[in-house]
Order: sequence, then C-alpha cells, then structure tokens
Amino acid sequence: MRKIFEAELQALGGDLDQMAELVQSAITRAGQALLTQDIALAQQVIADDHHIDALERELDERCVHLLAQQQPVATDLRVVLTALRISASLERMGDLARHIAESVRRAYPNPAVAPQLTEIFEGMAGASQRVGKRVYGLVTSHDLDVAGTIERDDDLLDNFHNDVFTALLGGEWQGTTQQAVDATLLSRYFERFGDHGVSVARRINYLVTGDFDKSLLAD
Repeated sequence: MRKIFEAELQALGGDLDQMAELVQSAITRAGQALLTQDIALAQQVIADDHHIDALERELDERCVHLLAQQQPVATDLRVVLTALRISASLERMGDLARHIAESVRRAYPNPAVAPQLTEIFEGMAGASQRVGKRVYGLVTSHDLDVAGTIERDDDLLDNFHNDVFTALLGGEWQGTTQQAVDATLLSRYFERFGDHGVSVARRINYLVTGDFDKSLLAD
C-alpha cells in the first residue's frame, strides 16, 4: 500500500513539472508575440492554455483521491496540500500568459504596446520569462536558492508596473486611449505573473523545510 501511495505522490510531482514547463513556454511566447506583434504566436499561446487547465484538473482529482483513500498525515499531507495550491498558481500563471496573448490578438494589426512604453514592456517580458524559467527549475529540483531569484524578479516586475503608471499619468503620454487601457491591463498581467511565481517559491520552501510563511494565507 505504501508503494502505491508513493507512486501516486510521484505522479503528482510529474504533473507539476509538466505544468511548470508549459507555463514557462506560454509566458516566453506571449512576451515574444507582444513585442513583435506576432499574431500566429499569440494564437498558439491562447490555444495551448487548455493543456495547463487539463493538467490542473487531473492533479486536483489525484489529490482528492489521495486525501479520501489514503488519508495522509504529517509530511505526506503537506505534500498533497502544497501540490494543490501550487497547481492553482501555475494554472493562473498560464491564464495570465493567455491574457497577454489575447491583448496581442485584440490589438492586431496595431501594436498593443505604445512605442513610448516599448522599453518598459521589454523589461517586463524579460523578467517574467526569467520567473517562468526559474519556477520550472524550482518545481523540478526543489533548489531553494532559486526561490530568492524569483522574488528579485518579482520586485523588478513591480517596479516596471509602477513605471507604466508613471508614464501614463505623467503628463507626457502620447498614445491613444486604447493603448493606455492595454498598457494598464498588460502591466497588471505581468505583475500578477510574478506574484504567483513568488507564491510557488514560498510553497516549495514550505514543502522542503516545513516553515510556514503567513503570507501564504493571503494567496
């Protein structure tokens, strides 16, 4: 019975690894589509999001089965509950990448990003891609040294988010009203992507160390 349970836990880990890999791919392609107005690439991100959603449903079903049938306690219970919360964050990260791609599609053939904000969004796309890559590495390796780098990139995304509002409200805005709306939404999508990356990092830290961060209660 224990071997079956351990195999089920390993399957949970495999699902999370796959979700994190898909999220990394989604945010990388979404950022590229945004900066290059690549409508075909944006469509791919939108179409592929259902794979992440399906994996979350499968993982949730596994967790419910384990909780009902195996009644895990102590460390095993921590693994199952943490997997549930991480899968929810990864699914949301996939949604945010899809939202970015949808903004590209909605604005096409015009750019979703006004030229005045190109440099800021290049920075946001780069930082979010690093978050996606590092989240994947953290989920697959549980290397806690990676967690700190995710938080630093999240701080960078927060700063870029503030820079967007400074540009929009500083009296020198030259874009259209629609571009202002798009910039507001896009910066929020990138900023929240970083927040969810931090949530994953803190939950992996909890899984590995057992140290509970009270900020997890707000996720």
